[in-house]
Amino acid sequence: MTETGMSARSILDARSRSKLTGAFTIDTVLEHFALITYAVPPERVRELIHPAFELRTVEIDGLPNALLSVVPFLDRDFGFQNLPSPRFSFGQTNYRIYVRYQGEECAWFLGTTLASRLLIVPRDLWRLPWYSATSTFDTVFNAAESRYDRYRLRTESAWGAADVSLADTGRSVGLLSGFRDLTEQQLVLTHPVAGYFWRTNQTLGSYRVWHDRMKLTVGSVIVARFGLLERLKIVTAEEMLRPHSVLIQPRIPFQIEVPPREVKI
Repeated sequence: MTETGMSARSILDARSRSKLTGAFTIDTVLEHFALITYAVPPERVRELIHPAFELRTVEIDGLPNALLSVVPFLDRDFGFQNLPSPRFSFGQTNYRIYVRYQGEECAWFLGTTLASRLLIVPRDLWRLPWYSATSTFDTVFNAAESRYDRYRLRTESAWGAADVSLADTGRSVGLLSGFRDLTEQQLVLTHPVAGYFWRTNQTLGSYRVWHDRMKLTVGSVIVARFGLLERLKIVTAEEMLRPHSVLIQPRIPFQIEVPPREVKI
């Protein structure tokens, strides 16, 4: 599929329809999915991405801001789509910056923490910037009110320790600060299907994902402490308590294209 010349709404519709069908496609369900986004001065993250990529910025209070999200979730029934294989469940947290490449809205991954022995495959075989962790979710979902009564995550990791407690309003997401309309907002924040990253051997890597349109609710931060963001001086401890937005969804079917490919630019 090429998105050249398509309208933003047509691109979003096509991304929602275009499931992955490769022999090594992974199916999983993301539970307790949260998208905790920070708006930061572009100079804080510019040097972390490949120079061929353009930072995706939004204007807030008259100033350009780059967007970075911490994305925790629990992988449930993780396994290959078309192969008989065991299924796994484990905690995962992605750290991503929003970028554009060749006109496409994409995500640039700083890295991922994974609470599973499966880590050796993406880290050692595919050279993804994925790091060992132990994660504990403590959640109570109120189905009658379609919101979490409790959402707590603690992740222990030398690379990306995290301590998160969120409140969930149960309200559907409206237009967020810096976006012109909901279609643009979805394309940038929730539907970038191409991900890029520095592999651990310093070459450029990429993979694609699929998921349907998300049905998110608006949340807020009670506790938020992310060791990686503080260590890299992207977001201060005080700023972590004032995110651009917090979006939550209890369950999302998801597909991942593997193995990741090396990209030559």
